Parts: sequence; structure tokens; C-alpha cells
Amino acid sequence: MPTMSRRPVRAGLTIAAVAGLALLGSATSALACTSGDGRANPTPGTDVTKCSDVRGVSGKTLDQGDFTFTGGPKSKSVSITGVKEGVTVEAIVVVGGDDGHAVYVPGKKGLGKDLPWNDLIAPFSFDHSQPKVDHWFACGTEKAPTTEPTKPSQPSGTPTAAPTSAPAETATPTSSTAPAAVPAGNESGTGGGLANTGFDNMWLVWTGGLLLVLGGGLLALLKLRRRGTN
Repeated sequence: MPTMSRRPVRAGLTIAAVAGLALLGSATSALACTSGDGRANPTPGTDVTKCSDVRGVSGKTLDQGDFTFTGGPKSKSVSITGVKEGVTVEAIVVVGGDDGHAVYVPGKKGLGKDLPWNDLIAPFSFDHSQPKVDHWFACGTEKAPTTEPTKPSQPSGTPTAAPTSAPAETATPTSSTAPAAVPAGNESGTGGGLANTGFDNMWLVWTGGLLLVLGGGLLALLKLRRRGTN
């Protein structure tokens, strides 16, 4: 009899344990933080405002002024389309509703490594409705862009080649001009087929010579007469 009475007790304890585990699992499932976006990591807790509040996230809290985005607070999603040069995003945290926050990591769980990151949402509320975004922030690093020193501009165009020859010197005009040489002609002034210069009266030369001879003879005659007189 004692043995027979223990079996129902054990069976009852087993049934109670299974029922308790089932109820615990249902309660845990009801309290779990869930999201309608498979790219997100839903995490319980809505009191996160900076990167150090989020488990498993490194980097500093980045300024929202470094981003180009649409949506956000009072909207049901946020879409990031631009990031300032030198900023590296390691995680995006979206907080909303009464259950928790969603952590998005670029390059993981189907979220692209590069922009854009569209339609990021907060986890479901307790009633499994999609809440509006209360706030969002991003975590990562920021490096100041390096600026190269300005190089002096090179002159455009081909340099002009130096002249290969010296410019011709201008001849200085002389104040006097030499008379043109007159080509020799024949006695009539028309010999050689050269131009006639106008001096073709050779008789004047002969006449002058004759006068000189006559004058010389006259002088000699006068001298002889003077000697004879003396």
C-alpha cells in the first residue's frame, strides 16, 4: 500500500513541475524585449542616453550634428543618410516605448556597413505595438580630417622661348652722300652704251691747252725783248 500511494504523489509533482516551467516560460516570453526589425538587437531598458550606458558598445557618443538624417523623435523610425568626414560609426541606439532600446551595428545582422541606414526603429512596447522614437544616438570615433599644405600654383601655358637671333641693328644715316661715279665714255659722250653725263665737249680741253701754250710763248718772247733792250 505505501508503495502504491507514492506513485500518484510523484506523478502529481511531475505534472506541477512541468506546468510551472511552462508558466515561467510564458511569463519570460511576455516580458522579453522584442523588435519587428531583424537587423536590431532589442535590449530591455529605456534609461540609456549615452554610449557608456549600453552593454557591448564601444566608442564615444557622437554629436547628432555630424549626421544627416530624417525622422527621429515623435516619428516611428529614423533614417541616416550622411555622416561627417572623419566619423566612424560603430553602433546606433534607438530608444522608444516602455520596454527597451534597439542597438544597430553597421555590417551585422543584415544592416549595411555603409550608408544609408534607413528605417531604424525602437523595440515593441509591452502591448506589442510599435512605439515612436523617444531619442537616438550613435557611438563611434571621430578623427579630424588631415589637410595637406597648399602647393604653389604652377604657371599655366608654355613659357615663351628666347629669341634665337639678335634683332637687326638699324643703320644710322650719314649726313653727306658721295657723288655717284660717272662711267667713262668716248669723246662724243656716248661710248660704251653708258648713260650720257652731259660732259662731251672735249674741244674745251684742247682750247685750254692751246691757250696755255700761247701764253707761255708770249711770256718767253717778252723776256727775250727785255734782255735785248738791256
